[in-house]
Amino acid sequence: MNDSMVHLAVDYPLLNMFWTMLMIFCWVLWFMLLFRVIGDIFRDDSLGGWGKAGWSVFVILLPFLGVFVYLIARGRGMGEREMSRVRRNEEEFRSYVRETAGSGGGHAEELSRLSDLRSSGAITEAEFAQAKAKVLAG
Repeated sequence: MNDSMVHLAVDYPLLNMFWTMLMIFCWVLWFMLLFRVIGDIFRDDSLGGWGKAGWSVFVILLPFLGVFVYLIARGRGMGEREMSRVRRNEEEFRSYVRETAGSGGGHAEELSRLSDLRSSGAITEAEFAQAKAKVLAG
């Protein structure tokens, strides 16, 4: 092992390593907050184009001051907008599942009935294929 590597480990005590890790954590946290604010600026439908441009310039040119002013001025609305977006997405997902499950159940039921008719001999194989194609198409 290189002798300078050993001296580096000795010259960098545990408290300094903890301090460095804390600074890295705060740096990552800062970027997450910055991206969250920028995302909120662009997702907000109540803000016009000039408002979005103004907040974006403020947050980019003076990041610390811009983010803190944004959080003070529009912080409460940030949470409300996020919750309404989550509710809207969840409702869209639930309605999609209801539509899909509702339409799929009808097809399965109809195909099962056609299969029973074919098994009993009430319809021929050609009639079954034609009826099956009609059910699946429509």
